[in-house]
Amino acid sequence: MSAREKILNGIAINQPELVALPVMDMNVIISYPDVFEQFKMMLQSIGGKVELVSNISVLKERLIADKASGNFVINAIANLGELDSQVASFTASELEKVERAYIKGTIGAAENGAIWIYESQMINRLLPFICQHLILVIDKKNIVPTMHQAYDSIEVAKEGFGAFIAGPSKTADIEQSLVIGAHGARSATIYVLE
Repeated sequence: MSAREKILNGIAINQPELVALPVMDMNVIISYPDVFEQFKMMLQSIGGKVELVSNISVLKERLIADKASGNFVINAIANLGELDSQVASFTASELEKVERAYIKGTIGAAENGAIWIYESQMINRLLPFICQHLILVIDKKNIVPTMHQAYDSIEVAKEGFGAFIAGPSKTADIEQSLVIGAHGARSATIYVLE
């Protein structure tokens, strides 16, 4: 028996017993007087921008203006116009020049400003992480107070990939120097539809 097999057998023999997940009483977890205001405050505190818009035509106009600027802009939201579905097969080197990406979010969590996006909403799973400026669109009614409620609202196994995204990319080194946009989008703007 090789050392590798001994280690793996040792691990297999010494597995802890499975413990059932605790039952959460959703009536006693965190609540907020205004879920949207909490969502907005959290996103702004981590570098994101939040704008409440009355209808989707405002976003259609912004997308048209962005595309007219000559920059590489991707639309992944059917309600805004023609989808840029050709990017589904693009590689990272082909996507690295994306200036703005418009992506629809499924559910938002007010406690941390995170928004769930399914892979199908991204068109290409690299898109929200490789674009320079990420634009997420979410319906106000789909903002819930906590991550517990957000997880209850999504189907994690529905697709092969999905992610919670909150604000722009950021990192800090050991000297505590914050850098925004180091590993992904330099900015994140969230449009909340009334």
